[in-house]
Amino acid sequence: MDDEFAKLIRRMNPPRVVIDNDVCEHATVIQVDSVNRHGILLEVIQFLVDLNLVITKAYISSDGGYLMDVFYVTDINGQKIGDQATISYIKTTVETNASFLNSMRSSVGVVPSKEYTSIELTGTDRPGLLSEVSAVLTDLSCSVVSAEIWTHNGRAAALLHVKDQSSGCAIEDQKRLLKIKKLLCNVLRTNGDLRTPSMSISSARVLHGERRLHQMLFADRDFERLDCVNYNSRPHVTILDCSDRDYTAVTIRSKDRPKLLFDTVCCLTDMQYVVYHGTVVTGRMEAYQEYYIKHVDGFPISSEAERQRVMACLEAAIERRASEGLELELYTDDRFGLLSDITRILREYGLCIRRAEISTMGRKAKDTFFVTDASGNPVDPKIVDSIQHQIGRTILQVIPLKNTRQ
Repeated sequence: MDDEFAKLIRRMNPPRVVIDNDVCEHATVIQVDSVNRHGILLEVIQFLVDLNLVITKAYISSDGGYLMDVFYVTDINGQKIGDQATISYIKTTVETNASFLNSMRSSVGVVPSKEYTSIELTGTDRPGLLSEVSAVLTDLSCSVVSAEIWTHNGRAAALLHVKDQSSGCAIEDQKRLLKIKKLLCNVLRTNGDLRTPSMSISSARVLHGERRLHQMLFADRDFERLDCVNYNSRPHVTILDCSDRDYTAVTIRSKDRPKLLFDTVCCLTDMQYVVYHGTVVTGRMEAYQEYYIKHVDGFPISSEAERQRVMACLEAAIERRASEGLELELYTDDRFGLLSDITRILREYGLCIRRAEISTMGRKAKDTFFVTDASGNPVDPKIVDSIQHQIGRTILQVIPLKNTRQ
């Protein structure tokens, strides 16, 4: 009955969106007023980020069962949103297409797929791991259509969409799926690993891989610090009691980068915290975030252990997507086994893949790799030159470091 009543209230009070290009000189201002529910803040941020919009400033308020969120956004070139079709799409989607945002509510959005088979992997990171995984898939006649790989704190998570190389469809044969799972589990196992690797295969396609990767690494407890890792560049997170208003105050100072706000709010939402008030301001180099939060049960953080855990999880969520290493971009004609060949070459030159995004568009493949040497240090330019010579300089290019924002 409570759930049906909540649905009725939302139908009677649909979201209202106001988009203004005049009130701010440097950004488009988007204001969203809506009945509040857990997760809606993340859904709106996720929607804006997926449109490749940069959130430069945000004000969040959601007391009394309603929310009013204000976002200052630009396109990736730092310009206001000038395309009226995009403005109309944002307003229409958030205001009238409630089912779109509701479909994102459960977390990542999963839909059945006859085109791809989804593979999720988490385990201990090590040099050459992606090369070994892609080699196994190639040997089993599995073509990688898309993939995202994150590493953090000695752990690795991968989300891959694959298809049968001969039929071009999802893999449905159960014996073959069991063989894939067995061989990939063997690749993930390492001697002395205290944590059991995790793997799943399904016929569902994950609609938002980045949020799923956050959830996978969180479940793998990548926020637990290792004594052997240097954390000098970690974000500065403070958590204080705000007893006069019965909130917990969270402040975060960190280097600004793309999708920072999404990563932070994703962490709080998946940990079952609600942001009641918040301010986000980004500068040329640093971002400042301030939130007043409670747990979904209505209580603020009540113990030192819980405070330390939230701090560690927020730091991990910010660090996962940090652009560690040299960015290499590959763009070439797609072919079966391409990923296996490229990652083998990177492994043979002693490079470690810290993060990767694999995609195919028609007959083209576009892959992005963030790489370091085996010790986590910058790659020797001579090694990069040799790799480019072997693969092709027009095919594999070094992407200059960018001063990017959220």
